[in-house]
Amino acid sequence: MGEEEMGAGRAVSLRHTAQLAAGELRQVRELLDGAFEGDFGDEDFEHALGGMHVLVHEGGELVAHGSVVQRRVLHQGRALRTGYVEAVAVRADRRRCGLGGTVMGALEGVVERAYVLGALSASAAGARLYAGRGWRVWGGEIGVLGPGGPERLPEEEGSTYVWEPPGGIRLDPAGRLDFDWRNGDVL
Repeated sequence: MGEEEMGAGRAVSLRHTAQLAAGELRQVRELLDGAFEGDFGDEDFEHALGGMHVLVHEGGELVAHGSVVQRRVLHQGRALRTGYVEAVAVRADRRRCGLGGTVMGALEGVVERAYVLGALSASAAGARLYAGRGWRVWGGEIGVLGPGGPERLPEEEGSTYVWEPPGGIRLDPAGRLDFDWRNGDVL
């Protein structure tokens, strides 16, 4: 997907971070700051970079965004190439118009073609969108492969969602998922 015209002045594009100009990245950051009402820090933005971005423009203005970046998740002794969804946001005045679904549909296409598993950490506000698209809350333990070794993250249990692409790997739902380490919020 390059750029696709969706009608009514809406354009949806899928581009890698390396293809985004500094001004475009600034627009993404401004959208995220507004959508998350100031609760989106520099480390959160860093987590959203280095992968594929879905950008939705209406009338030339950025109104929705999401990205998927590669992470490694250890499950039952296997390191799984995981498409981790980050920074899904819709401008406040454009919510409940299907833009979140548009963003997620494009991101799921990336996950299906490039990864064996999709994962994300959902806010209470976003959980309904993900569950309605077939993402499910992980029922087992959640952990991280931290600098001091494996560490359980019980505070992430109940808000970590997974998506197993059709025809792909099937996980043991009672098993543990250990995510690779990163600065800031691990998930």
